[in-house]
Formats: sequence, C-alpha cells, structure tokens
Amino acid sequence: MAERLAGPKEALLHAIIRKNYGCSHFMVAQDHADPFAGTSHKLFYPKRAAQELVEEYSDKSGIEMVPEEQMGYVEDKAQYVFLKDAKEQSVKNITSEEFKRRLEYGLEIPSWFSYPEVVSELRRSFPSRSEQGFTIFLTGLSGSGKSTIAKVLMVKFMELRGRPVTLLDGDIVRKNLSSELTFSKEHRDLNVTRIGFVASEITKNGGIALCAPIAPYEESRRVNRELISQHGGFVEVYVATPLSVCELRDRKGLYAKARAGLVKGVTGISDPYMPPENPEIIIDTTKLTPAEAVQEIILYLEEQRYIQ
Repeated sequence: MAERLAGPKEALLHAIIRKNYGCSHFMVAQDHADPFAGTSHKLFYPKRAAQELVEEYSDKSGIEMVPEEQMGYVEDKAQYVFLKDAKEQSVKNITSEEFKRRLEYGLEIPSWFSYPEVVSELRRSFPSRSEQGFTIFLTGLSGSGKSTIAKVLMVKFMELRGRPVTLLDGDIVRKNLSSELTFSKEHRDLNVTRIGFVASEITKNGGIALCAPIAPYEESRRVNRELISQHGGFVEVYVATPLSVCELRDRKGLYAKARAGLVKGVTGISDPYMPPENPEIIIDTTKLTPAEAVQEIILYLEEQRYIQ
C-alpha cells in the first residue's frame, strides 16, 4: 500500500482494507501514519487520534481496533515490558528510524531487539552504505574543473578496487548518448536526465557513477537526485569556480565566441546557471588543487560511510 501519511484517516482506510482481506482485528499505534512518527519532531496529528477514529467506526467497518501499547526492553529481566508498567526500571528501545539508520550505516543491532537471522536477512535487503552503489554528481560552469576532478576521482576509486567505476563526463555523454540534442533548455534538461538514468542503473547495481555535466538547472538536478537516491547514495558536488576564472581558462574558446556574439546559449554568458540549493559539497578550484578537491570528496564519503 502507498504511504499517504494521513494519520487517522489512513488508519481507517487500512482497517477497511484489512477487513476486506479477512482480518477481524487491527492493531493501531498511537501515532499511526503520522508524518513525524518515530522522529524527534512533534506529532502532526493528535496522539491516539488514529486509534479513536478506527474504534469509532468499528461497528461499520466490521473490524475491531486493538490499541498498540509502546514497549521497551528491560535488560535486568531480559524481557520486554509495556512502558506504562515500567515505572523506575531502565528500559531500552530502538525506534524504527534508528533501526533504519543502523542498517544504513552498518551499525550493530543488539540481539534483544531482533533475532540475528532476521537482521541478517534485512541486511541483505537493505545493505549498508559501504555496500551500496553511489553517484557523485559534479555540476558547475564550463572550465570550472568538474571533468578534471572526476578523472582524478576515477583513478582514486580504481585504486580502492571496491566497486566498478563509470565516468559520465558531459562531453562524452553529448557525443555518445545525446548527439541529436540541441542546447535549448528542454534538450539540456533531457541530456541531464539521461545521465541521471544511466547513473541510477550503475548505482542500483552497486557501482560508482561519476557525472560531470554543466547541469545548469535545478529542476533536472532534483529529478536525478530523487531517481538515484532510490537505489543508493547521491552526492552533489557544486564546483563553484567563478565565471571570471572559467573564462580565463576557456579551453574550448566558448566564452570568447559568446562574448563576440558568434554563439548563443553559452551557460554563464547568454544562458543562466542556477547554483544548487543544497549541495553536499562545495568546491572552488581557485582555492583547491584537483588532488585537494578529491580529498575533500573522499573525506565526505568516509564520514558518510560510503567507503571505509
């Protein structure tokens, strides 16, 4: 079933669906389907509202509501107890959010919380970050240093020999995957989303995708983030080298031609570049060498446990 996070009304819908599948009783949590359940935020819906609504309509729905009572583990007794009966005892618990975090980061999950065999199967289905594929998505102006950083990163990852690595440089993709596209906004977006699709397949299969397009628009970058994040890690690196420096480098001569009016649609001159809103890493190559920039990225990946 799709998660709607609609609180009490979603609980009632769940009750009706379960009744249709032959259930006689339905256990409902105090914070059932609340968008902030299991987090440190205040609940969006009133506590126990879901239980009350399902119980109110139990005669019409034909399914009985069973209130779920919160429980915790008392180590001294080696057993679970209801929190309302715990009194002064030291109670341990792991929320669903914390459990998910421990799986994601490969952290220990105590045997009192779940059977080791169950945890083992869950680790197969939800591998830790160090076992997932991921995408490094470098975006910035032409001449900012994206491709150089991506190439150095590729060598670094090949040395680590942990996962297969694929470089999806902007020029390479334009030549081999998007040769029929123009430089209109629609086609630029399409080019970036094509890169995102290929990167998502690489990520899904446990590899590393290094993407280095200009990717000037936030919308297409957001679409890529959402797509790739379903399958593994997504790290956006904004190579924020100033336009003036990029123009001095101008290896392709694009900026000079754009300033002279010989070509149109050059990002930064006649076409806008929208800086990323929340990149994981920001790099200015006027302050860092390519090797130093790569080290910044590697440190971030180690921090986030994508590499060990």
